[in-house]
This record gives sequence, C-alpha cells and structure tokens, in this order.
Amino acid sequence: MHRIEIEPHLAARLKRERGGRLYLTERLDGPRTAHVVIDLQNGFMEPGAPAEVPIAREIVPNVNAISDAVRRAGGTNLFVRFTTPPLEAWSSFYSRFPPEHRQAHRDAFVAGSHYWQLWPGLDIKGEDPIVEKGRFAAFIPGTSDLHEVLQARGIDTLIITGTVTNVCCESTARDAMQFNYKVIFVADGTAAFTDAEHNGTLNSLCALFADVMSTEDVVALLDGSTAAPASAGGLAT
Repeated sequence: MHRIEIEPHLAARLKRERGGRLYLTERLDGPRTAHVVIDLQNGFMEPGAPAEVPIAREIVPNVNAISDAVRRAGGTNLFVRFTTPPLEAWSSFYSRFPPEHRQAHRDAFVAGSHYWQLWPGLDIKGEDPIVEKGRFAAFIPGTSDLHEVLQARGIDTLIITGTVTNVCCESTARDAMQFNYKVIFVADGTAAFTDAEHNGTLNSLCALFADVMSTEDVVALLDGSTAAPASAGGLAT
C-alpha cells in the first residue's frame, strides 16, 4: 500500500479556509452517491500484465469495502473499463510508445480480450453498471457515456477508486468537479506506480478538486455513523 502524505502546509491552509475542517463533505446522500471504480482490469492488475500496477492488487479490499457500504446506503457502484479506441482517434497517445509496446497496449484492451476484463477479485453485482471509456478521463464526450449514466440516476456525488492514480483516476476526478459533481478521492483506494506519483495527485486534488479521504472515513460517512472528521483521519499530514 502507498505511504500517504498530505503536505502539512496544504492541510493547514485548507483548515484555515474551511473553518478548521480539512474536508468539505460532512454528510452523504446515499441514493445520490456513486462509487466510480476506474480501470481495475486484468491488464493493470495481473502479475506480468502489459500495464501492471502492483499496488492496485493491494487496494481491492478497500474498494470492495466501499462498494459494500455504498450498497447499504442505497447508492450506485459503477465500474469504468478502458477499451482500446481506434488508433487514428488517439494517435497523440499511441505515438508516445515504441511500436512494439504500442501494439501490445492496444491488443491488451481490445473489447472481449482477457486483459480488458475486470479483475475477478472485485465485488461486482449484476445490477452494477459497467461503462466503457476510450480515454484517460471518463467524461470526454464521444469516448464514454459516464455523465449520461450518472445523470439518469440523479447522482451528484462521486467516490473515486481505482488505477492509475495520477492518470485515469486524476483525469476523471478533475473533470467530474468541472461537470459539477462533488468528488471524494480515496487515498488508500487508488494506486499508482510510486508513492511520489500517488501523493502528487492527492495533494493537487485536495487543494481544489476533491476531498481526499481514507476508506475508513468514507465508509463511516456512508453508514451515517459519523460526520467526516475535521482532521485528516488516517491520512499522514
């Protein structure tokens, strides 16, 4: 699991601006809340996979704990899955790979392939929506219908988990806030390649785009047993 560190000066500034609180979120309305699980697919999770993120396997119990709490609260668990787009539609991304790696990445996430499938350790129920996306961010028009699915369910708050923290998870969280969703980004429910990359995203997001919380705090909010603490809870500051 990542060693999580929120910069002390940032935490202090946020508390000054928020009347002593680190978080803006104090309560969650279960039916208007969606847990959005980003790209926990075999291609990112499996040992030796083309885009393996080893720490992503370690966050699965936390992701499942949030999914369970969301169900109890009457919310929605939604699983987002990266699907290979046409090469010409995203040549700026694929051109960054050497040719052999480019093809391996594209082949890995073709719809129906083994690596494209969601990780079998995830707690997925038949009623949970699965949304495909063809870019890092899941809100880009024409590459995903995530926004339409959320709006149809009356969702106004997103809890984001998954991988990679500083790529698809961060891109989706930033856009979500700009699409007028309230966003909770789960510090120990997301995974990157290094602690530095992970913490860079956490610090950037909590400054403006999202409340960065621990799984423990998110579950407590969903269970309605407590308001979010004014401090950072289990997060290092």
